Amino acid sequence: MSEKRTIENRKTPNTMASLENELRQLGLKAKMTVIVHSSLSSLGWTSGGAVAVVQALMNVLTHEGTLVMPTHSGDLSDPCHWENPPVPEDWWQTIRDTMPAFDSNYTPTRGMGAIVEVFRTFPNVKRSSHPQVSFGAWGKYADKIIENHGLAYGLGKNSPLQKIYDLNGYVLLLGVGHGNNTSLHLAENLAKIGKKFKTGGPIINEHGNREWCEFEDVESDADDFFEDLGQHFEAVSTVLTGKIGNADAKLMNQRELVDFGTEWLKGKMNDEN
Repeated sequence: MSEKRTIENRKTPNTMASLENELRQLGLKAKMTVIVHSSLSSLGWTSGGAVAVVQALMNVLTHEGTLVMPTHSGDLSDPCHWENPPVPEDWWQTIRDTMPAFDSNYTPTRGMGAIVEVFRTFPNVKRSSHPQVSFGAWGKYADKIIENHGLAYGLGKNSPLQKIYDLNGYVLLLGVGHGNNTSLHLAENLAKIGKKFKTGGPIINEHGNREWCEFEDVESDADDFFEDLGQHFEAVSTVLTGKIGNADAKLMNQRELVDFGTEWLKGKMNDEN
C-alpha cells in the first residue's frame, strides 16, 4: 500500500502513545515475555514508523519484561536449497566459500519486515548466533533466551522458542496471521513430523575464523497447515483480539499454542498418511 493510501485510511495518525494504549487494551502487560510478529504497513500511518512501534512495545513491557522477535537471515544458507530464485549449480561452491559469516551485530534480517530490522539495531537488543534463524531479545530474560542457540534444528528444543515456552511467554501477532507464527515451528519439531535434511551456513568458529558449517534441520512439511492450525487453536483457547492502529492483533499463550499445535500436527500427519 502506498504511503498516500495509508494516510487516507487513517483519521488520525498512530503515535507511540496511542500504540501503547491499544497494546494495553489488548492485554499486553509489564513483565510479560512476548515474541512479536508484525507488519508495519498493516498498522496504518504511524508517526515515527517502526521506531515508534518498537518503543511502544518496550514501554508497555518495561525492563522487567522481555521482547523477542525473529531476526532470521535465510540467505545465509546452502545455495543448493535456494528456490526463490535458484542459482546455477556451478555457483554453489563459490557461494559457500565466499559468503560472509554471520555476525549478530551487523548481518541484516531477510524478509522479516521493517519493525524487526529496526528492533535488531536498538540498544541492549541481544541476538542469538544461528546464521539462518537467529532471534533478537531485549529485557529481563534476553540473555537467557538467546544463549546456546543450537545450529541443528534451529527452531526446535535448543532454540529461543523453547526458552520462551519454558518462561511461559506469549505470542503477539500484529497484522499478520498464523502463517507467520514461528512458534508453530517448535510444535512441528516436537511433533517429529518434518523430513530431516542437511544444510549449512557461514559462522565464526571458536578460534575466530570464518567456517562453513553443516548441520541437520527439518524441511518443513507443515507450513501450509499453520493458518488452519491457528484457527482450530483459537476455537478452543483464550486468544485476546483487538485493533492496534488499523491492524488486527492477537495475543496468546505460547505454551498453550505449542502444546495444542504439537498434537494437532501429529493428528494431521496421521490423517494425511
